[in-house]
Amino acid sequence: MRVVLSGGGTAGHINPALALADVLRERGDEVLYAGTPTGVEARLVREAGIPFTPFEAQGFNRNHPTTLFKGVAKIEKSTRAAVRWYDQIHPDVTVCFGGYVCIPVGRASVKRGVPLVVHEQNSVMGMANKYLSKHASRVCLTYQHAASALEHPERAIVTGNPVRASVFKATREEGRRMLGVPDDAVMLLVFGGSLGARHINQAMVDLKDKLLAKPDLYIVHVTGPKELDTVTEQLALTPEQRKRWLLFGYQNQMGACEAAADAIVSRAGATSLAEISARAIPALLVPFPYATEDHQTTNARAYVDAGCAYMIADDKVETPEFEKLLRQLVEDESVRRGMTERAHEQKTRDAARLLADQVDAAAAEGKR
Repeated sequence: MRVVLSGGGTAGHINPALALADVLRERGDEVLYAGTPTGVEARLVREAGIPFTPFEAQGFNRNHPTTLFKGVAKIEKSTRAAVRWYDQIHPDVTVCFGGYVCIPVGRASVKRGVPLVVHEQNSVMGMANKYLSKHASRVCLTYQHAASALEHPERAIVTGNPVRASVFKATREEGRRMLGVPDDAVMLLVFGGSLGARHINQAMVDLKDKLLAKPDLYIVHVTGPKELDTVTEQLALTPEQRKRWLLFGYQNQMGACEAAADAIVSRAGATSLAEISARAIPALLVPFPYATEDHQTTNARAYVDAGCAYMIADDKVETPEFEKLLRQLVEDESVRRGMTERAHEQKTRDAARLLADQVDAAAAEGKR
């Protein structure tokens, strides 16, 4: 079977596509990828050893109508190019993960009668996925809530958000050895995404003395590159304290850090939540309040309602409520154990396989 995957713009679209690619290739399928020529997908996909074909695509700014005309013209041109490409490669099925590049690729799939599968990572459907879902034979979701935006909700199937197998390669022992954290310590991992999160960083600084008063607590704190110097200066850690409060501006071994963690403080982006859920790590989630349609809060709510995590609003982080939830998380082993048990019930670790099953079924239906 020959499968075209498409997604671009952010790693949140690309990582689940690569996770699916891993499973499909294990099953003996041929995988091709369509993305933008200069997006992060161009590098990540090639690094994964997947043939990559670029198509131009861009969004538009509602406040500047000229960008709409330029965006539409570029998508029309790329649609024609994608149709010619489909005439050459004759794929069996297309899977789109979001981003503007998916529009010409998905349209080419429909024009050539190739079954189309859409996967939405967030609880709120992105624009490209919402448009393509009208023509999809299957719309695979991470959250059931996203089905409310579909014209054909009966086509929706909750598979979860795929996580690459490489995320699970690191073990707790390896992660702790890398970080220098003792096996019997409680390790808290704090991060706010690739750019960091100022409110989370400030709240951690404010709680420094109370947290370090717990002698078996180690904190691995990824501040974001722009915040590292400020947080380092504010914490003013002594050499002895730096053994238990490890600061990083950026951490390229997050899989190892997550493997080592007993608890996490994090934003609630699709990729972060998928990895936290797949590893069943107890968490305190702080949704980014300016995400489109506040989708991080909606993402987190389903997970919190299932008993897998705590959640607090970004504007409440520097309050006693944050301290209360954080201390419960790091001090009460029964709280962490309960969250881990509930997280295992979500079966997030099976998401890539479940999505691959739907792709296989769509392709089989297309041959009938």
